[in-house]
Amino acid sequence: MSRKVGMWMYSNGGGDAIQDKIVKQLKEREIDVVTGLDLRFARGCNSGIVCSPSDGSADVDMLELDAFFSYNAGEQTLAQIYMYEAVSRYMPTINSYEAFALSEDKFKSNIALSRAGVNTSEFFLCHREQSSYMVDKFEEWKKMVFKPLDGWGGNGMALLDSRQTLDTLMPFLNQTDMRHIYLEKFIENDFTDFRVDIVGGEFIACYGRKASERDWRTNVTSGGSVILREANDEIIDIATRASDALGMDIAGVDILYDKEKEQYVVLEVNGIPAFATPDQEAMGLDFNDKKIAKIVEIIDNKTR
Repeated sequence: MSRKVGMWMYSNGGGDAIQDKIVKQLKEREIDVVTGLDLRFARGCNSGIVCSPSDGSADVDMLELDAFFSYNAGEQTLAQIYMYEAVSRYMPTINSYEAFALSEDKFKSNIALSRAGVNTSEFFLCHREQSSYMVDKFEEWKKMVFKPLDGWGGNGMALLDSRQTLDTLMPFLNQTDMRHIYLEKFIENDFTDFRVDIVGGEFIACYGRKASERDWRTNVTSGGSVILREANDEIIDIATRASDALGMDIAGVDILYDKEKEQYVVLEVNGIPAFATPDQEAMGLDFNDKKIAKIVEIIDNKTR
């Protein structure tokens, strides 16, 4: 009996070429692929959940697929996530919806990492109606980072390093519908990080990001740049344990070196870590083929 999987892949930065390679390798394993399944535009009824592929081909009932591979952080919406959860009840998804949702929530993922014995930043969460705790934490830490619970790419983050910056943030919070205030103690670091890709529990690659001279964040979307760097055994072990703690099929683990505590710290675990772009491949990042092969193996195993 033939197998069929659905796929939603980002197209910019070489994503189309990555998708073509994944599709080709899956077909070599006699697995058909329907691409361009953006669940944001799916419709649901008694008979199933129908999605129209972006190439205009015939509609697909998502519940008749054997698996769904979602890999597009840039166009992610609440509507798409809602349907992602719905289809995950009836078929394997890569990542599983549970692991994806856990990695998206900074507080819940850091709780899981801490309980698994993985070093994280010091973090704190309180309800917005208890904002006085935010002031108390500032007095204790002196320097901290405000983060949206489900943000990515450095969006919405604020460095609070004085009472002035703290007082500026408070009126903003009062105008939002944010339920909780999430804070992390600022980690004294050299403004570079390690991004470690773990797929299927195996180490795939490591590179780094470096903050620009105008910002403290290493995220490329915030002006940071990709740099070449090697991972030692300790870093690989930390990243693998972090991925396992969240139950991830695919994880990009961001690690900083805490200069004050003299230890590596997991800053974040990403469920949709990017492949190397053509420019990054030209500078020496050559892990795409290894990552693709491992993802294809995971999809093959989950659909048997």
